[in-house]
Amino acid sequence: MVTKVMRRASVVLLGFFGFARLRLAGIEIGQRLTLLGLPIVSRVPGSSIRIGNRVVLCSDSRMTALGVSHPVILRTLQAGAELIIGDDVGISGGSICCASRIQIGPNSLLGADVVIVDTDFHRIAPQGRRYAGLEGTESKPTIIGENVFIGSGSFILKGVNIGNHSVIGARSVVTSDIPANVIAGGNPCRIIKPLPELQVGSQ
Repeated sequence: MVTKVMRRASVVLLGFFGFARLRLAGIEIGQRLTLLGLPIVSRVPGSSIRIGNRVVLCSDSRMTALGVSHPVILRTLQAGAELIIGDDVGISGGSICCASRIQIGPNSLLGADVVIVDTDFHRIAPQGRRYAGLEGTESKPTIIGENVFIGSGSFILKGVNIGNHSVIGARSVVTSDIPANVIAGGNPCRIIKPLPELQVGSQ
């Protein structure tokens, strides 16, 4: 009992520092944000990170069943980038790196250590690749729809759109669009089957 109380107290204290860190970084925060552990957040001047209402960011392995390998990471990489997290989104140890636009729809759930990007980070051409940074790289908006569930360890790559309510299996690598209302998985990610219809009142 004492251990549980101390754990909760440490989470609350870290959450307080986390809020201060987010505000100092110029992050737009909605109401009732929950921070379980300290996220890593960096915003390039001239870019924006917006977090909706009732979002949960879990950066502490003690606070989620599977644990996480690192804190939640939210980053913009250049001026003009927009990272938008909708209302009621849950993220556990995810990495989201935005060079142009990444949007996560309301009620979406990101399992442990999901990665979402909208850029290749380094150009494909070999000359000077090591030192060029984002120069010469391609960036395309990555959009996650409403009420999407992305399984643990998945990678969502640049230019991908995932439709509303769809489920992405664990360890998937999503390289192209996934429509709404399907279950998909694999490397590369492919549609497995339609999402079962909700049987209201069937239980």
